[in-house]
Amino acid sequence: MEIILLEKVVNLGDLGSIVKVKDGYARNFLIPGGRARRATAQNKAEFEAKRAELEKAAAAKLAEAHAQGEKLAGTTVKLTQKAGVDGRLFGSVTNFDIAEELGKTGFPVAKAQVRMPNGPIKTVGDSTVSVALHTDVVVDITVTVYGETA
Repeated sequence: MEIILLEKVVNLGDLGSIVKVKDGYARNFLIPGGRARRATAQNKAEFEAKRAELEKAAAAKLAEAHAQGEKLAGTTVKLTQKAGVDGRLFGSVTNFDIAEELGKTGFPVAKAQVRMPNGPIKTVGDSTVSVALHTDVVVDITVTVYGETA
């Protein structure tokens, strides 16, 4: 199915690109999420008429993400979890825990925006985690996990 992208989509294209994707990906993810429209003649004409305002809105989103990224860069999130004497946690610290703690400190992010390259944190200490505020803005933060003996 051919679609017109209404915003930048990672590994697919930029705003205004006409790309061919599998039908299910378009019907179930891109179109309902407002990221794309079918590439019909009418939709192409409507898109070209709205192109300037869509690009302006995308630029505003990017600028806002850059501003939030500058504030968030270098932030340290401190969490306390139950741990054994050897420093291993009973359980783990997930992207949900980090997103919730960031929300408490004034940086509201969705758990899907928190990227953990090595999977959930299972030990006490410092770890580096990425937060993707926008497709072009990825900020690294430090997560410090303290152990609480039971």
